[in-house]
Amino acid sequence: MQTLTQQLANPTRFMGLSARVLPWAWAAAAILIAVGFYLSFFDSPADYQQGETVRIMYIHVPCAWLSMMIYGLIAVSSFGLLVFRHPLADVSAKAAAPIGAAFTFLALLTGSLWGKPMWGTYWVWDARLTSVLILFFLYLGLMALRAALEDESAAAKLTAVLALVGVTILPIIKFSVNWWNTLHQPSTDFTSTVDPSMRWPLIIMALGFTLLFFAMHLKAMRNEIMRRRVKAMRAQVVAGRDRLAASGSAT
Repeated sequence: MQTLTQQLANPTRFMGLSARVLPWAWAAAAILIAVGFYLSFFDSPADYQQGETVRIMYIHVPCAWLSMMIYGLIAVSSFGLLVFRHPLADVSAKAAAPIGAAFTFLALLTGSLWGKPMWGTYWVWDARLTSVLILFFLYLGLMALRAALEDESAAAKLTAVLALVGVTILPIIKFSVNWWNTLHQPSTDFTSTVDPSMRWPLIIMALGFTLLFFAMHLKAMRNEIMRRRVKAMRAQVVAGRDRLAASGSAT
């Protein structure tokens, strides 16, 4: 019996399944984010120290969480390409990179907006901030390397190697607040250290943003599969014309 991964290795089967899942994913993400926005900006109280600035956390934390999770997904996909030759692994890695870059940029931007009133500056070369900035550059590097190579097979393998090398940044980001003396506060991990009036809006926003990512990722994978099919069809048309031209000149 085929596993789910083996079943999804068929792009046609993946296209059919994703077409059925996508509307539900978009709808669930929209509902969760709408509820999360209401709870975050209209229902939850202001922090006794941070005041209204604490509401930036409801955007910043989900974006920061996704910036790392998406890179982890790219690393797993890259491993799947290099080791198992999974036909959708490179599609997954390529589709996730620009989305991951966008969420990482939002995490840096919202962090800077929060830092100005709290730390008195938009940016410090803090271990956490600097390591996340390196992650953002890694995303840009993956996209730039792929765009620089015309041979898609070679581009896929080289970006996969770079993604696996770059995955070492994830534990550095995670434990930077423990390994070094930083301005960034330690991670709360949604635990009891956060008051329930703030914890639940944060959890709902994190779930909504995560579902939004999966919907965007599935959509981007579908677009990439269709682009590759169109490219293959054009190559077949060109090859057919060349054969006809060659047979015509021979007669």
